[in-house]
Amino acid sequence: MNKEILLIIDTVSNEKNVDREIIIDAMENALASAVKKKYKLDKKTQDEIDVDVSINQDDGSYTTTRKWEVVDEMLVDDEYEKKMLIEFAKEKNPDINVGDYITEEIDSVEFGRIVAQTAKQNIVASLKAAERNRIVDLYSPRISELLFGIVRRVDKNNVFLDLNSNEGSSLSDEAMILKENLIPRENIKPGDRIRGYLMDVQSELRGPQLYISRKCPEFLIELFRLEVPEVGQGIIEILGAARDPGLRAKIAVKSNDPKLDAIGACVGMRGSRVQSVSNELAGERIDIIPWDEDPAKFVINAMSPAEVLSIVVDETSKTMDIAVAEEQLSQAIGRGGQNVRLASELTGWNLNVMSKDDADDKNTKEEEETAIKFQNELNVDNDIAKILAEEGFTTIDEIALCEIEELENISGFDDDLVSELRKRAIDEHDKKQKEIDDKSSLKNLNELTADHITLLENNDILTISDVADLSIDELLDYIEISNETAGKIIMKARESWSVEE
Repeated sequence: MNKEILLIIDTVSNEKNVDREIIIDAMENALASAVKKKYKLDKKTQDEIDVDVSINQDDGSYTTTRKWEVVDEMLVDDEYEKKMLIEFAKEKNPDINVGDYITEEIDSVEFGRIVAQTAKQNIVASLKAAERNRIVDLYSPRISELLFGIVRRVDKNNVFLDLNSNEGSSLSDEAMILKENLIPRENIKPGDRIRGYLMDVQSELRGPQLYISRKCPEFLIELFRLEVPEVGQGIIEILGAARDPGLRAKIAVKSNDPKLDAIGACVGMRGSRVQSVSNELAGERIDIIPWDEDPAKFVINAMSPAEVLSIVVDETSKTMDIAVAEEQLSQAIGRGGQNVRLASELTGWNLNVMSKDDADDKNTKEEEETAIKFQNELNVDNDIAKILAEEGFTTIDEIALCEIEELENISGFDDDLVSELRKRAIDEHDKKQKEIDDKSSLKNLNELTADHITLLENNDILTISDVADLSIDELLDYIEISNETAGKIIMKARESWSVEE
């Protein structure tokens, strides 16, 4: 029987191409399981004993060892068959300590039919676990890479790819493309050879492990990296991509070599390179856009093929108003808003497209509103307020904080006027800032004494908002007050949150 065990180990290991240690471990677990069952039947107990089986790889013999964990007390929920009190353990081994194990060799079971069946089940489970671990180890470093596979089946519009053929493996390298990660209206059938972008590797016991996408912008970028050697070499950088999968896409490119045309390199001879990428994407039309560090110029490029007549940038809201000729308005927007949507995704700016006349009307209205605001806040006449608005100033803060040369360069503004405007703007700015500071001052928390405020300020707790962020315990670390008072102070401070909202 001993030789039979070794024969089984060698046969399974060779047929399945699996390490002998995995097979041996599975057989040892099967033998241990049989011993536990036999003990429960013989002793009529509900608890399992703790057993280790060791197979000798030289002659196939095996020994069975029972072990107990040494504890200083027994708890109600303890498995008594697996634990031994320290006083009994010391009778067997005077040097034993709590947390150690007492071991004892016991009779082994025969390697019969039932044990063999259990071993088979353990081996299958071990093989599957080993295979899944192999896939995780193999593909985790390849996340964000392109993978090539053959369509094995299409199930409920989800596509399953066979990445390679592993003969003798319990699991093949199967990848899944979910319906939502497929290019819409793409006709994929079993036997097709397709590429995809590896998004995720999962190690769950059930279900697929490798998740691929053909819809994400990264897939487009990696296809260009494959088709355009200059991209792979780093001579050309792809700095962004936006897609309406299967219909249209935009990519932003930059050349690190002033002698190399990035767009031309990506297009290729007679459009061969961009056409190869397009064919992989079910005919998706691709606009190649030159990247620019100036956001406005980048947006103008991204709006291609529409010609931008004027552009207004609002950095606060990260918005740009784009004006185009009336006859190009539909082209600039695109079918279903496609062009402006892709340009917005590519650049990261919110884009408002309008005709030149609408843009002029909007600018005129905004300038009038700004001029009225300047008249009231700076106490100047309409002409001066209008000039400031036309020069692009929108707030008092901008006038107060801008370089004085910017005001001096305005036609019709002399030194005295600039000096007075600057003084009034700074005074108004300081007034508003003081109002803000006063509202956030700790003095508005009536429960705080002057000493309390001093202690808090010494610990960089300077505003009502700072107090609102504290817990009761944290506030008590700084000042000596009751829990109840601390709670009132914090709740009062947090009222400012609702005011801000």
